[in-house]
Amino acid sequence: MARKIYEDARAALDGLLRDGITIAAGGFGLCGIPETLIDEVRRSAVERLTIISNNAGIEDFGLGKLLQTRQVAKMISSFMGGNREFERQYLAGEVEVEFCPQGTLAERIRAGGAGIPGFYTRTGVGTLIAEGKEVRVFGDTAYLLESGLRADVALVKAWKGDPHGNLLFRKSARNFNPVVATCGRVTVAEVEELVGPGEIEADRVHTPGIYVDRLILATSNEKRIERLTVREEAA
Repeated sequence: MARKIYEDARAALDGLLRDGITIAAGGFGLCGIPETLIDEVRRSAVERLTIISNNAGIEDFGLGKLLQTRQVAKMISSFMGGNREFERQYLAGEVEVEFCPQGTLAERIRAGGAGIPGFYTRTGVGTLIAEGKEVRVFGDTAYLLESGLRADVALVKAWKGDPHGNLLFRKSARNFNPVVATCGRVTVAEVEELVGPGEIEADRVHTPGIYVDRLILATSNEKRIERLTVREEAA
């Protein structure tokens, strides 16, 4: 069991990072992102990365840090968000972007993790998303063929993890993380709390340890708020 637990992010990613690989990263906006592992990818200085993720964080946080250092060659995502550097690089032709409807992206990741090479969906038929893709009619409805996604390395963030690699996510962090954990040839998880065997009840395990190869205790748990809106009370 202890073989899954690594001392730190550098040890956990040792031998996995190289130029040109595909990395899938969990999280939604700035919630549930593998901050500690992203920092180590940045430190490693690997280049020409393809990143599969719902979005690219913001300029100075999350995956935005890898865009800052020009380590990303391609983003497969559904949302550009408020990351102005991502937008600038895209418009300047410095980074390739494969936009994908959010639900389709989640299903492409899930399908890749389940060994399903492709599936048909109504989403995107008749739009720019359909360009160059196969369209088939089932009954009287047209469907678009989308491919499953696999990554060389998957990075996820969980609330709790045990020595078996079982993971428990908390609230909104249980978004893309569970499916991302399944699609990596090697999956590395960072957790806020490491607990003992059996301390996560079986019914509360969101990602079984069979999907998790390496595990670390996160050292960065900032949980930054991307957009803060407050209500002004009437005088």
